Amino acid sequence: MTREAPAANDAGLKLESRREQVESLRIAGLRGEYTSETRSQIPLLWQRFAPHIGQTPGQVGNVAYGVCFCGPGYKGFGYLAGVELASDAPLPKGWSEASFPTGRYIVFTHSGHVSTLCETLDAIHRWLPGSGLDIAHVEPGGAAFFERYGEAFCPETGMGGMEVWFPLAG
Repeated sequence: MTREAPAANDAGLKLESRREQVESLRIAGLRGEYTSETRSQIPLLWQRFAPHIGQTPGQVGNVAYGVCFCGPGYKGFGYLAGVELASDAPLPKGWSEASFPTGRYIVFTHSGHVSTLCETLDAIHRWLPGSGLDIAHVEPGGAAFFERYGEAFCPETGMGGMEVWFPLAG
């Protein structure tokens, strides 16, 4: 693990990051399509998905994920609320999945309430172009990055254990 120096951005948020090596990851769950105007509806997707956490055959670990997909022409985006599934586990009916390859990732920590995660995401997207990092290219419709809700995350309080992971190129 390599720690990055915190970076300030124009919104005044401090972005804390580190680099991690990850083995391939298969995330499956419920998916919806959103725009910047409708992203406030993502918690409704999580409400529908929450009863499946810890109850899904083939689930790996006790971590939940939010996967963001690039929209066609980068207008709008897909979002999947899910869990990690074993590579040989069947995909439950009505679910979608995303795969992330083995490789290096830059990981940003979100220490606020889950309702302010979009502020951290916006800050990351403003910071990345000038950061000198080479983020992996994603075709329209592809899985671009994921949010990781670790075991310290508490759904009742909306606090703890939240990170945003971007795959690095090469």
